[in-house]
Amino acid sequence: METKPDVIVIGSGVGGGATARRLAENGVNVLILERGDWVPREQDNWSVSSVFFEKKYTAHDTWLDAKGEAFRPSIYYNVGGCTKFYGASLIRFREKDFDDLLHVEGLSPAWPYRYKDIEPYYQEAEEIFNVHGDDTDDPSAPWRSQAYPYPAMATEPVVAKMAKSMREYGARTSALPLGLNHFEGGNCIRCKTCDGFPCRVGAKSEAETALIQPALATGRVTLSTNTLVQRLLLSEDGNQVTGVEVMRSGKVEVLTAKLIVVACGAINSAALLLRSACAQAPDGVANSSGVVGRNYMAHNQTALMGLSLKENDTVFQKTLQMNEFYFGADDYSFPLGHAQMLGKLQGGMLSANVPYLPKIVGVTMAKHSIDWIAFTEDLPDPNNRVLWKDGKVQLDIRRNNLKPHKVLVKKLASLIRLSGYPVVLTKPLLKHSTSHQCGTVKFGNDPATSALDQYCRSHDQDNLFVIDASFMPSSAAVNPALTIAANAFRAADHMLKKDFGIDVTKQPAEAKAKALIYGAAVRR
Repeated sequence: METKPDVIVIGSGVGGGATARRLAENGVNVLILERGDWVPREQDNWSVSSVFFEKKYTAHDTWLDAKGEAFRPSIYYNVGGCTKFYGASLIRFREKDFDDLLHVEGLSPAWPYRYKDIEPYYQEAEEIFNVHGDDTDDPSAPWRSQAYPYPAMATEPVVAKMAKSMREYGARTSALPLGLNHFEGGNCIRCKTCDGFPCRVGAKSEAETALIQPALATGRVTLSTNTLVQRLLLSEDGNQVTGVEVMRSGKVEVLTAKLIVVACGAINSAALLLRSACAQAPDGVANSSGVVGRNYMAHNQTALMGLSLKENDTVFQKTLQMNEFYFGADDYSFPLGHAQMLGKLQGGMLSANVPYLPKIVGVTMAKHSIDWIAFTEDLPDPNNRVLWKDGKVQLDIRRNNLKPHKVLVKKLASLIRLSGYPVVLTKPLLKHSTSHQCGTVKFGNDPATSALDQYCRSHDQDNLFVIDASFMPSSAAVNPALTIAANAFRAADHMLKKDFGIDVTKQPAEAKAKALIYGAAVRR
């Protein structure tokens, strides 16, 4: 694309990728700015040593914690964003997650739209990401207009035995929705190196494979890598973003477009808006409400490892989820959350994350383990903040809603023991957590209490959108990736209609089907 872009999208993760693909497939010219580069497909993609010990793909960035102490965040700057390394879990938020939901430590607030408004976009996102699933035995599953695009991934014998045992002890499990290229003609090999690794064969549905590549194939998208956006520039009256200042090839440039979409992730999007403060926006761009950077959420998370004398020969382990206690239990009337299996742990992964653990011990433990992770919703707190301090991101956060999380972990650990794993080790994943980050540029109907409207358009600058997990006013208790994508499609459709006069709802069904088939062909 050599013509001037109609839209600049900052970030190539799920939010930015979904927005760019939707716009481009409907005739809009898009420039994507990515601070990182492509993740090469290479032997190291599946190397425990390279990924977990050497942290080859982790960004070389320095942030500050609440005390002002520096740390290296577990964040990724590359085409496709953090989804290059996620476990492909693509789960819909529950219908009640969009309403006011009372927790033991406070209220999870309602969204400006409801589940019925995003459900059609969930369906589209599942088709684009090749989601495999089956809601049977999921008591919390929301209604759906169509079945999953593909049947659930098959469970291996050890996992199936655990599911049967957990059900006998009162906890139903169901298929974990996964976005994988696993079907006739697909190239997924059901390996151990899916969760936490980049896929060497491109079989994992993530932002690069499912969104960026099809967007580029339209011929209407240009991707500029190794391009760091330094700040947004405003018009004299402050009502428009008139330029995007970038550092590229050692030079500062100012790029322009009709619309600007910020999609850097909840932490870096907030940081960009804050460091763009100027005379017209002294507290930061899109921040007349004062909410930018506030209400940071990332789920309360704990990994659980059940150990048995028997070896676990499972290869592709990540096939089950458990939502029996999502909205509470017989002995606990408040929401507890969600649990899902992890990809099969390998010895080197343990040694990399547990100081002083001998490698041989880690290898032995991994051979005898079965692995889960528990998520409980954390609540929006304006004092949990992303700040821009001395040229660095600062995460000033304190965890909340931990009481129900401890209850969930206790229940899950008990179920694992009853299923034949008498020793259960737990590891809270709370310190410096950046996975599932959301909430820092929340949307809403009132400009006094929100930064964005229900279509993720800034209340302050009408040509500015923030389309990643920043918009979320609550975090629910499941992985946010599918919701980010669905919301991005919804926001892009609004953009097409209001700003470009293109009403995609009036397009024939054949046109949408053609886009899906075309995207799938590009991926293959």
